Amino acid sequence: MAASLRFEGVTKRYDNTEALAGIDLDVAAGSFVALVGASGSGKSTLLKTINRLVEPTSGRVLLDGEDVTSRDATAMRRTMGYVFQRIGLFPHLSVAENIAIGPRLVGERLSEDRIGELLTLVDLDPSMAARLPDALSGGQQQRVGVARALAGNPALLLMDEPFGALDPVTRDALGERVRDLHERLDLTTIMVTHDMAEALILADRVLVMDAGSIVADETPQALASGKGGEIAQALVAIPRHQAERLKALEA
Repeated sequence: MAASLRFEGVTKRYDNTEALAGIDLDVAAGSFVALVGASGSGKSTLLKTINRLVEPTSGRVLLDGEDVTSRDATAMRRTMGYVFQRIGLFPHLSVAENIAIGPRLVGERLSEDRIGELLTLVDLDPSMAARLPDALSGGQQQRVGVARALAGNPALLLMDEPFGALDPVTRDALGERVRDLHERLDLTTIMVTHDMAEALILADRVLVMDAGSIVADETPQALASGKGGEIAQALVAIPRHQAERLKALEA
């Protein structure tokens, strides 16, 4: 069952830099939320406060109404899936061993059938289970990364620039698969991305960040129609301009 999130006055300071400037936010169970903004705007920092890879300077994060700091961090992370920006597979472990590593760390063993099922979910052949990561393409490796994130049957899926290193065709296909899995597995999904077009296509709620604050909180439809303010519209202008140039070429 999908998880709910609540941020109450969440700040994070590094020396004289305020990475998060008092975030108040509710995320309903079943939402697909995209965090967008320029580099250094606080997107990844906010994401990592959820699984406690970053501890807030003040404020708190609630997962299903419970302060995340009140729970054992390792046990809590078992209820979450996390897809890394740079894939993060262990090169000396097989695909199957990479997928199974989370459950293994807490004393559980995934069966071959379960690993095959997870590979099928991300459009990979179960026969790939025995391969090493360097035998796979970048897109296949990131699909394994998604399968690994789903291995513990999470209620919450966190993704930090999950498609940034992929070619456009692979990126689009994997994005569609993740959106499908979000619906099929009843997940709450939080995705950090620099790509506003990706956010508009995949998410049902887009949060635009700037200097540690959320400056826009809109649906994709609202952003596409011009809402959200100057910073948000500057990001929307990029895919809009690209689409206009493509249309001009067709003409």
